[in-house]
Amino acid sequence: MLLALFVGVLSIAPLARLVSAALLPQGSFDAARIGDLLGGRRVVEATLNTLWIATASTLLAIVIGTLAALLAGLTDMRRRTLWVFGFVLPLMIPPQVTALAWVQAFSPASPLLGPLGLSLPPGTRHPLYSMGGIILLLGLYNAPLVFLSVRASLHRLPASLLEAARANGARPLQITRDIVLPLVRGGIFAGAALAFVSSIGNFGIQAMLGIPARVSTLITLIYRQLNTYGPSALNDMALLALLLAGLTVAGMALTGWLGRRGDQRVDGAQRAPRMALGRWRRPVAALAWAYLALCLVLPLTALLGTALVRGVGQPLGADTITFENFANALFHHEGIRQAFFTSLWLTTLCVAVLIPVSVALGYVLVWRHGWVARGLRLASELAYALPGIIIGVAMILFFLRPLPFLGTGLYGTVWVILAAYLSNYLALALRPILGGFAQLDRGLDEAAQLTGAGIFARLRDIVLPGLAPAAMASGILVFMTAINEIQTSVLLVSSRAQTIGPMIIFLEEAGSTTLAAAVGCLMVALVLALMAGSLILGRHLPEGVLPWRD
Repeated sequence: MLLALFVGVLSIAPLARLVSAALLPQGSFDAARIGDLLGGRRVVEATLNTLWIATASTLLAIVIGTLAALLAGLTDMRRRTLWVFGFVLPLMIPPQVTALAWVQAFSPASPLLGPLGLSLPPGTRHPLYSMGGIILLLGLYNAPLVFLSVRASLHRLPASLLEAARANGARPLQITRDIVLPLVRGGIFAGAALAFVSSIGNFGIQAMLGIPARVSTLITLIYRQLNTYGPSALNDMALLALLLAGLTVAGMALTGWLGRRGDQRVDGAQRAPRMALGRWRRPVAALAWAYLALCLVLPLTALLGTALVRGVGQPLGADTITFENFANALFHHEGIRQAFFTSLWLTTLCVAVLIPVSVALGYVLVWRHGWVARGLRLASELAYALPGIIIGVAMILFFLRPLPFLGTGLYGTVWVILAAYLSNYLALALRPILGGFAQLDRGLDEAAQLTGAGIFARLRDIVLPGLAPAAMASGILVFMTAINEIQTSVLLVSSRAQTIGPMIIFLEEAGSTTLAAAVGCLMVALVLALMAGSLILGRHLPEGVLPWRD
């Protein structure tokens, strides 16, 4: 009952309020209003741009992610673990930081390319401030999603089939084309679905590049509507959010249907031996590491270079290096410091709430069956699958009005952000715990129940000790995802409640680029510290839970 109430209040009720505000704003269905809004020039243009950007970036992510998975999963390339860590790392970095890093790396005032004479001439329009720039960055940002999905499929390839092909004289390229790719088709389309949803809902990259370039998308249109008209435009925002949700679901359904067509799933008992690159080992390794240097090291180094000077365009040298921006971000800028501490305690509280809730919910989903369990799981997965900005709109609508017993709404406070985090990350917290439940012996729980042990005693003495590693992994994933989050909170922050995720966009809009770069560097340092800590604890965690472990 309590679990149903938790999921209902935080997931089902806000989404239901969103649908009601979109379709029945005055208590009745108004087809003319819907047609006028969705048929308007701005909405049509934003919808077409959203579809094109999401589709093109997904195709780019498929190509890069699949090639990377084949290289890391099938070949004998050296130092694969380190390379996989570097390839997956951009997925952990907040997208607004990624966008700012790329902008600084290839701007006319680039602190790295400028001294080498490779930067754009002054006054040149930045190439990333365009639809092509948005597609490029989204494709690179989402390639690790496809990589992880395809790599999981490669782990299930039957060794006997590949060995038989080699014995018959098939070359590595023939084996990859005729055997491997057809068998991992499901993984490719599963990764494509993740990349498509991520591209549609990626506010950080679309806002940082699209707003200056005047490339309107649905997600930036919703953001500008709220900034321009405030809560008075909520019904129109709800309709736009519902349209965005429809595109998301349609894209996931299409990729799912394509993945099921001709599915040739085969599970092998053991991993196949890796293919030898032979004389191609060094050229392939050089290209693989060059990719990381271009797409990871160069942007992050440029971001650091921008943070180490007082003004954009100032040359980086021994006489110009300063740590003033970092000092301001850490000690002197009240807004940044307050936003960081707000994000820290909100994220910590979110983890503290979600872990016990996920353990109890996992107990119901794995060991109890019925329509209630299926409904709870569907509701939690839906809130996580939809773009975060949709959850933000739903939370505004649901918590704007005075709540029963409180007499006031939560909009504009940190509590509405916490509610959005709990709704959005319940499914993420649940996944490692469901894997942990699958490894537990249910017979122990049933035997304890026969001896008269209650549900709480069984959870404490039997379930929790076995679930501890999975719960630890769940907490790490939720904390790392939520601490720098922007997609959900960008609509919910206010002068009374700021989080660190949207701060880079606000600083960049205010012209404080070097300070924004310093905040971005601190975010990256925090991500690296958390990932390093997870690697230290990695041997105690369930296999496959942390995506950066090979």
